[in-house]
Amino acid sequence: MSPEKMNILVIGASQGTGALAVRAALDKGHLVTAFARSPQKLAFDHAKLKKMAGDFHQASSVDAAVPGHDAVIVTASATRLRAFKENPRYFSQGTGYVIEAMSKGGVKRLTVLSALGTGDSRSLLNPIVRALMVGWLLKVPFADHERQEEQVRASGLDWVIARPGRLTNGPARRHYVTKTAIESVPSSISRADVADFLVGACEVPTWVGHAVQLGG
Repeated sequence: MSPEKMNILVIGASQGTGALAVRAALDKGHLVTAFARSPQKLAFDHAKLKKMAGDFHQASSVDAAVPGHDAVIVTASATRLRAFKENPRYFSQGTGYVIEAMSKGGVKRLTVLSALGTGDSRSLLNPIVRALMVGWLLKVPFADHERQEEQVRASGLDWVIARPGRLTNGPARRHYVTKTAIESVPSSISRADVADFLVGACEVPTWVGHAVQLGG
């Protein structure tokens, strides 16, 4: 896969880290498909950008989007906690459909946005944060991130899991810390730097088969 000629599908592309990943991929010269329920919310156009309306939680919708791409980035997330009450498998259900579609379509590179504090990285969190956020307020989303990561690891794809700390709205500095071992990283990172990592993880083999702790 040549970085100059990759065709990247970004799922959850209309806002937040997903929208920034679309921009980062375009800035690197890639063709990009921005997949979201409301892709028109993406506030820019580009000659190498295709906007595609679809539902992460409908297998047929995901099946229609995946074929023909070189890599898939999954950034889909809920904007309200209520969504996890309605569907406690918000992350894992959609990611399962993505994995199935990629396996059928022969698309190998998968990069998934998870979170610091998932799985074996929980020990890296401040004990108060760990108890309040992972153990209580965000217990359901973190439990599903764990299911999501398990699916990705078992997928047979060339996968990368990104585990950023607290997300901020700062600019991309591209000097962030990456750790594949369970080692401390700075507690926060800009969404723009996470987007930079997600695109880079599609381009090079460095991170394949790793969950990567990220901090800025």
